[in-house]
Amino acid sequence: MAKKKKPVVELPEKVAEVTRQPITETIEKNYMPYVMTVIVSRAIPDIDGFKPSQRKLLYTMYKMGLLTGARSKSSNVVGQTMKLNPHGDAAIYETMVRLTRGNAALLHPFIDSKGSFGKQYSRDMAYAAPRYTEVKLDPFCQEIFSGIDKNAVDMVPNYDNTTTEPTMLPTTFPNILVSPNLGIAVGMTSNICSFNLAEVCDGTIAMLRNPSVTVDRMMEIIKAPDFSGGGFLIYDKEALRTIYETGVGSVKLRARYEYNPDDNSIDILEIPYSSCIESIMKKIIDMAKEGKIKGVVDVRDAIDLSGFRLTIELKKGTDPDKLMQRLFATTDLEKSFDCNFNVLINSAPCTLGVLGILREWITFRMGCYKRELSFELNKKKDKLHLLEGLGLILQDIDQAIRIIRNTQREEDVVKNLMEAFGLTEIQAEYIAEIKLRHLNREYIINRINELEQLMKEIADLQSLLADDLKIKQELIKQLTEIKKKYGKPRKTMIIAKDETPLVIEKEEVENYPVRVVVTREGYFKKITMQSLKGNDEQKIKETDEILYTEDTDNLGELCVFTNMARMYRVNVSDFENTKASLLGDFLPPKLSMDEGEYLIGAQVLHEYLDGACFGFIYENGKGVKTPVKAYETKVKRKKLVQAFSDKVPCVGVFYEENKPVDVLMVSAHGKGILISSDLIGEKVGRGALGSTLFELKRGDKLVYASAQFASRYPDATTTCRKRKVPTTGNPM
Repeated sequence: MAKKKKPVVELPEKVAEVTRQPITETIEKNYMPYVMTVIVSRAIPDIDGFKPSQRKLLYTMYKMGLLTGARSKSSNVVGQTMKLNPHGDAAIYETMVRLTRGNAALLHPFIDSKGSFGKQYSRDMAYAAPRYTEVKLDPFCQEIFSGIDKNAVDMVPNYDNTTTEPTMLPTTFPNILVSPNLGIAVGMTSNICSFNLAEVCDGTIAMLRNPSVTVDRMMEIIKAPDFSGGGFLIYDKEALRTIYETGVGSVKLRARYEYNPDDNSIDILEIPYSSCIESIMKKIIDMAKEGKIKGVVDVRDAIDLSGFRLTIELKKGTDPDKLMQRLFATTDLEKSFDCNFNVLINSAPCTLGVLGILREWITFRMGCYKRELSFELNKKKDKLHLLEGLGLILQDIDQAIRIIRNTQREEDVVKNLMEAFGLTEIQAEYIAEIKLRHLNREYIINRINELEQLMKEIADLQSLLADDLKIKQELIKQLTEIKKKYGKPRKTMIIAKDETPLVIEKEEVENYPVRVVVTREGYFKKITMQSLKGNDEQKIKETDEILYTEDTDNLGELCVFTNMARMYRVNVSDFENTKASLLGDFLPPKLSMDEGEYLIGAQVLHEYLDGACFGFIYENGKGVKTPVKAYETKVKRKKLVQAFSDKVPCVGVFYEENKPVDVLMVSAHGKGILISSDLIGEKVGRGALGSTLFELKRGDKLVYASAQFASRYPDATTTCRKRKVPTTGNPM
């Protein structure tokens, strides 16, 4: 077969030159529009309390008639919403899920749902596909759409100019503080907690009556955040004051539990908002396995139709309150909610406190209400204008009928009526459209009698529009009615800060004598003395050797040194007892050591004594002692970096406390030396290399150094002291 020829690619004669652009110009023209789009059109909620995706979804459902009609399939709603929100059906459905009653994320859900929508407190309880679930707007949504058909807010074209959508929803209550919201934009975030609707209505009313209301007064009315998950809020007045003033801070939440003496179990009934039941269960199980908590037999998810429940079965004799205090300190059963009240005000992000948000919402709501009143006023003025024209033809109804009957061309009817009665075009058009049966004196007189009432209503509207105090009174009436109709008791109960223990008692650890064994490959054994009776032969791998062993007790702290100049610390009591015939626990994963990191030394400490030292021997023959006090920290840190010098590889670590110890050093060429640790110089800093201890020939280096060398070189002490010169022989 003939070989196929490769296609020839013709290059253009002139390649376009790359245009250089200053980075500041690139940021301004390319990056900043993207940033502002994410901030304004995606992530940060507006003063109505909604992000654009939420607003588009709810408005679509409103236009579909789902405020009063029957439920519709979620997939239908998602599809209709794509006319306003082109970001994809999955994103729209996730937005819907959070707004539903079934998801339990909101104190006042906006969507009445049927089907599985997951739960905000669970990672594994996934929501069903949209083809299986049904939704409609909750009656509560009447308060967010009130006045939307009366020009209360601006309407703008959608992304393809086929329809319009509102820029905001005219909420009749401060939804921005009632519905929690989280948004992550570019360079900024927003995390708004929820407050009780009844308290927010009262706080808004107080501000409408007195715009200069103080923070202290507002904190008496709106007591604290309120979350759909319930639980307890640990009251910290100063922290809350900061949030009310600046919008930034945090509140501490705690789970609510009950103890069942009959079953000897704890039922956790409510957990902090944003905590995850699966992560709490995993943490408790891991702590129980590691021995960090005692008395837990089982942990299970007991959620059923009655609601949330997490059950912890206890061992006999376990104090449930002490156990819960420890779990509060170590798991998400107690968790802080970080607040960052970042809100869009006139399309610009602003961080406001509770008082600032209420002031901005009042300004927004008054603007919406004035637009509603103006819409009503214009409608009534238009009606008045038509009725005034109707009154003019009352003078001669027969003439009006003759004009309509005798006019030859249809388009001349309006013109002739205008000339005969002095009507405007709108009035003449209205009269021309009246049915023949209504062109009688009784009908016209009845309509004209409405003039007096209509003029009174117009005067009232004009008076209301001209007086902000009257408008505020109307808003107070609306808020009072909303509180009465939709207000609920607090779900998150408030407990005083001094009611919580400031110090969690450390769980008592049983103390008993043990033998600690650490091997060079990283295996650890904690063996009771009772277990050692009659069987003290240690099982290790053929390629492994004992690096460190000591008889101590269960309350010690194991310090492990690695080749990366790090020191790890872990309690001996964190390990389970084992037998000499087993390999033991593998330390690297337990200590979270890096790949390629291995042990070079270990020591059990009970306290950081004055005068005690760690000694480090390096492969270039140098050595140094560092005071143990240099490794003491105020807060216990599990890992210390730069525990010793990393300029030269360290081959061995030893410990010296009350008296000098013998340290054996062996080189790669088979030479060894035994010296007393009191000949090694001491340096305070942890990064010192020290002085030369072993003169090495060119190409030689130390490969072994230890004060516990008996298991590897049982005759080293006798041989070295007898000769008083370096021993020879292959140490490897």
